[in-house]
Amino acid sequence: MKILVTGTAGFIGYHLVKRLVSRGDEVVGIDSINSYYDINLKYGRLSDTGISDKKIEYGKPVVGLKGYRFVKLDICDAEGLDRLFESENFGAVCHLAAQAGVRYSITSPSAYIQSNIIGFFNMLECCRKHGTGHLVYASSSSVYGLNEKTPFSVSDNVDHPISLYAASKKSNELMAHTYSHLYGIPSTGLRFFTVYGPWGRPDMAYFKFTESILNGRPIDVYNNGEMMRDFTYISDIIEGVTRVIDRVPSPDPGWSGRNPDPGTSRAPYRIYNIGNSSPVGLLEFIGGIESVLGIKAEKKMLPIQPGDVPVTFADVRDLADDIGYSPSTKFEDGIRKFIEWYLDYHGINNK
Repeated sequence: MKILVTGTAGFIGYHLVKRLVSRGDEVVGIDSINSYYDINLKYGRLSDTGISDKKIEYGKPVVGLKGYRFVKLDICDAEGLDRLFESENFGAVCHLAAQAGVRYSITSPSAYIQSNIIGFFNMLECCRKHGTGHLVYASSSSVYGLNEKTPFSVSDNVDHPISLYAASKKSNELMAHTYSHLYGIPSTGLRFFTVYGPWGRPDMAYFKFTESILNGRPIDVYNNGEMMRDFTYISDIIEGVTRVIDRVPSPDPGWSGRNPDPGTSRAPYRIYNIGNSSPVGLLEFIGGIESVLGIKAEKKMLPIQPGDVPVTFADVRDLADDIGYSPSTKFEDGIRKFIEWYLDYHGINNK
């Protein structure tokens, strides 16, 4: 199958490319390589998929690993996207490109409207015009907002987001449903829960903790450590995403408008949680980093930040039932693998 993956200089996109080409798919990847965080890390990921030239011409395909081509392209470039879809015949699209980060959305909201709303609309239009077989896209656990019932279920109402990032992801789900209903585009949204692992994003807490501890700086611990996150290791995420790409959703014959289930529809539309379904306390997670590094962190206890929620906890029973999803990586093993990568990437001898 020929698959378009957006955001392939990003964390999840990079890992997904390697997984898909390893099983024989033909993959076209796109990314704008913006400067939201260190672009050297993005170029490092690209290099590991065979794209070693940092002077990539915009809009021109570059050949990487066997079965992989990369195009530097912004999802807000509607004409550029349309030309790409016109020249290819994608069997599926996995749309991961987005402006990430809850806290950044509070200070830079316009970036989220451009990338996460307009960029997503462009992707939907291309799928409609060019008859894409299945659109899989990244949503987020942040859509649960003020919800307090745990574990979070896709059948729960999610009408109270508390950051523009969360609102933009909820908007994606609504937009996708509309296109699935009107134009029959099969779409599957994946609500990711705190993904971590090698080649991860440096704006994520576990990355910042590791960097600060190694450099003897105190770490900021919000809500005085009274936080729990459903940390999910990257290999478990990638296995789930790959299986979801292969499972094209069908209309749910039992769906009723009198008692509407938000996670399904009479359209070919589906929403899934994709997480570990085993939340870990923030202080316990920090303890895992300390244990691997052999260094005790100096902790700066702070109140909860705007946009943050105290707990995330994924109910993944639907995903388990439908594709056999079964995350298996314990956080102790996952954080060790991340730190081993981090030390190697930065050339640090921590012995």
